[in-house]
Amino acid sequence: MSAPASLRDFAAGTPDNGARIVAAARAWIGTPYVHQASCKGAGADCLGLVRGVWREVFGREPLTLPAYTPDWSEASGDEALLAGAGALLEPVPPGARAPGDVIVFRMRPNAVAKHLGLLAGTGAATRFIHAYSGHGVVESPLTPPWARRIVAYFRFPARG
Repeated sequence: MSAPASLRDFAAGTPDNGARIVAAARAWIGTPYVHQASCKGAGADCLGLVRGVWREVFGREPLTLPAYTPDWSEASGDEALLAGAGALLEPVPPGARAPGDVIVFRMRPNAVAKHLGLLAGTGAATRFIHAYSGHGVVESPLTPPWARRIVAYFRFPARG
Protein backbone atom coordinates (compact mmCIF):
# COMPACT_ATOMS: atom_id res chain seq x y z
CA MET A 1 0.00 0.00 0.00
CA SER A 2 1.50 3.33 -0.93
CA ALA A 3 1.24 6.16 1.55
CA PRO A 4 -1.20 9.00 0.88
CA ALA A 5 0.46 12.03 -0.74
CA SER A 6 0.43 14.00 2.52
CA LEU A 7 2.62 11.31 4.11
CA ARG A 8 5.17 10.80 1.35
CA ASP A 9 7.57 13.39 2.74
CA PHE A 10 7.36 12.14 6.32
CA ALA A 11 10.12 9.82 7.50
CA ALA A 12 8.52 8.02 10.43
CA GLY A 13 10.65 6.75 13.26
CA THR A 14 13.17 9.58 13.26
CA PRO A 15 13.66 11.41 16.56
CA ASP A 16 12.37 14.73 15.18
CA ASN A 17 9.21 13.18 13.77
CA GLY A 18 8.59 11.12 16.90
CA ALA A 19 8.93 14.34 18.88
CA ARG A 20 6.37 16.05 16.59
CA ILE A 21 3.88 13.23 17.15
CA VAL A 22 4.42 13.24 20.93
CA ALA A 23 4.08 17.04 21.08
CA ALA A 24 0.84 16.88 19.10
CA ALA A 25 -0.51 14.15 21.39
CA ARG A 26 0.47 16.04 24.54
CA ALA A 27 -1.55 19.01 23.31
CA TRP A 28 -4.64 16.76 23.64
CA ILE A 29 -4.03 16.04 27.36
CA GLY A 30 -7.05 17.13 29.37
CA THR A 31 -9.49 16.51 26.52
CA PRO A 32 -12.52 14.71 28.03
CA TYR A 33 -13.28 11.12 27.03
CA VAL A 34 -16.16 11.05 24.55
CA HIS A 35 -16.91 7.85 22.63
CA GLN A 36 -16.36 8.24 18.85
CA ALA A 37 -15.17 11.84 19.20
CA SER A 38 -11.94 13.31 17.81
CA CYS A 39 -11.93 16.99 18.76
CA LYS A 40 -9.06 18.37 20.83
CA GLY A 41 -10.34 20.06 23.97
CA ALA A 42 -13.93 18.91 23.42
CA GLY A 43 -13.79 15.12 23.40
CA ALA A 44 -11.95 12.05 22.13
CA ASP A 45 -11.76 8.33 22.60
CA CYS A 46 -8.50 6.42 22.08
CA LEU A 47 -9.05 6.06 18.33
CA GLY A 48 -10.13 9.69 18.11
CA LEU A 49 -6.86 10.77 19.74
CA VAL A 50 -4.78 8.87 17.18
CA ARG A 51 -6.98 10.21 14.36
CA GLY A 52 -6.58 13.75 15.66
CA VAL A 53 -2.80 13.45 15.89
CA TRP A 54 -2.78 12.03 12.34
CA ARG A 55 -4.69 15.11 11.11
CA GLU A 56 -2.42 17.54 12.96
CA VAL A 57 0.85 15.98 11.83
CA PHE A 58 -0.05 14.60 8.39
CA GLY A 59 -3.22 16.29 7.18
CA ARG A 60 -6.41 14.63 6.06
CA GLU A 61 -7.27 11.20 7.45
CA PRO A 62 -6.89 8.35 4.94
CA LEU A 63 -10.46 7.08 5.40
CA THR A 64 -13.80 7.84 6.98
CA LEU A 65 -14.67 5.54 9.85
CA PRO A 66 -18.11 4.04 10.26
CA ALA A 67 -19.93 4.51 13.57
CA TYR A 68 -18.93 2.01 16.24
CA THR A 69 -20.44 1.01 19.57
CA PRO A 70 -18.48 0.72 22.82
CA ASP A 71 -18.71 -3.09 22.59
CA TRP A 72 -17.79 -3.35 18.87
CA SER A 73 -16.12 -6.57 17.80
CA GLU A 74 -16.63 -8.28 21.16
CA ALA A 75 -19.45 -10.59 20.07
CA SER A 76 -17.90 -11.45 16.71
CA GLY A 77 -14.29 -11.64 17.94
CA ASP A 78 -13.29 -9.62 14.87
CA GLU A 79 -9.91 -7.90 15.36
CA ALA A 80 -11.09 -4.74 13.57
CA LEU A 81 -8.78 -2.34 15.42
CA LEU A 82 -5.70 -4.51 14.91
CA ALA A 83 -6.56 -5.10 11.25
CA GLY A 84 -7.15 -1.38 10.67
CA ALA A 85 -3.84 -0.47 12.29
CA GLY A 86 -2.10 -3.06 10.15
CA ALA A 87 -3.67 -1.68 6.98
CA LEU A 88 -2.77 1.99 7.63
CA LEU A 89 0.35 1.86 9.77
CA GLU A 90 3.71 0.08 9.64
CA PRO A 91 4.30 -2.77 12.13
CA VAL A 92 7.21 -2.22 14.53
CA PRO A 93 9.02 -4.98 16.42
CA PRO A 94 8.91 -4.32 20.21
CA GLY A 95 12.69 -3.86 20.35
CA ALA A 96 12.51 -1.11 17.72
CA ARG A 97 9.78 0.97 19.31
CA ALA A 98 10.29 4.73 19.40
CA PRO A 99 8.45 7.78 20.72
CA GLY A 100 5.46 8.55 18.51
CA ASP A 101 4.67 4.89 17.78
CA VAL A 102 1.09 3.69 18.15
CA ILE A 103 0.53 0.99 20.77
CA VAL A 104 -2.39 -1.44 20.46
CA PHE A 105 -3.68 -3.03 23.66
CA ARG A 106 -5.87 -6.03 24.48
CA MET A 107 -7.65 -4.99 27.68
CA ARG A 108 -8.52 -8.54 28.79
CA PRO A 109 -6.92 -11.90 27.98
CA ASN A 110 -8.58 -13.59 24.98
CA ALA A 111 -10.55 -10.42 24.14
CA VAL A 112 -10.20 -8.39 20.96
CA ALA A 113 -7.71 -5.51 20.89
CA LYS A 114 -9.69 -2.39 21.79
CA HIS A 115 -7.35 0.33 23.05
CA LEU A 116 -4.71 2.58 21.47
CA GLY A 117 -2.04 4.88 22.80
CA LEU A 118 0.97 6.81 21.55
CA LEU A 119 4.39 6.01 22.98
CA ALA A 120 5.74 9.18 24.62
CA GLY A 121 9.13 7.93 25.79
CA THR A 122 11.26 4.84 26.21
CA GLY A 123 13.72 3.53 28.77
CA ALA A 124 13.26 3.69 32.51
CA ALA A 125 10.52 6.33 32.29
CA THR A 126 8.47 4.81 29.47
CA ARG A 127 5.15 6.64 29.14
CA PHE A 128 2.24 6.71 26.73
CA ILE A 129 -0.60 9.09 25.89
CA HIS A 130 -4.12 7.72 25.54
CA ALA A 131 -7.78 8.58 25.93
CA TYR A 132 -9.14 6.45 28.72
CA SER A 133 -12.80 6.14 29.69
CA GLY A 134 -13.45 8.02 32.92
CA HIS A 135 -10.11 9.87 32.67
CA GLY A 136 -9.95 11.65 29.30
CA VAL A 137 -6.67 12.09 27.45
CA VAL A 138 -3.82 11.45 29.88
CA GLU A 139 -0.14 10.58 29.89
CA SER A 140 0.47 7.41 31.88
CA PRO A 141 3.50 5.37 32.86
CA LEU A 142 3.76 2.17 30.83
CA THR A 143 3.66 0.03 33.96
CA PRO A 144 3.78 -3.79 33.88
CA PRO A 145 -0.05 -4.08 34.02
CA TRP A 146 -0.27 -1.92 30.89
CA ALA A 147 2.76 -3.49 29.20
CA ARG A 148 1.39 -7.03 29.45
CA ARG A 149 -1.72 -5.90 27.52
CA ILE A 150 0.30 -4.74 24.48
CA VAL A 151 -0.57 -6.63 21.31
CA ALA A 152 1.49 -4.66 18.79
CA TYR A 153 3.38 -1.49 17.99
CA PHE A 154 2.84 0.43 14.77
CA ARG A 155 4.44 3.50 13.23
CA PHE A 156 2.88 6.17 11.10
CA PRO A 157 3.81 5.48 7.45
CA ALA A 158 7.28 6.31 6.19
CA ARG A 159 8.07 7.75 2.79
CA GLY A 160 6.05 6.09 0.07
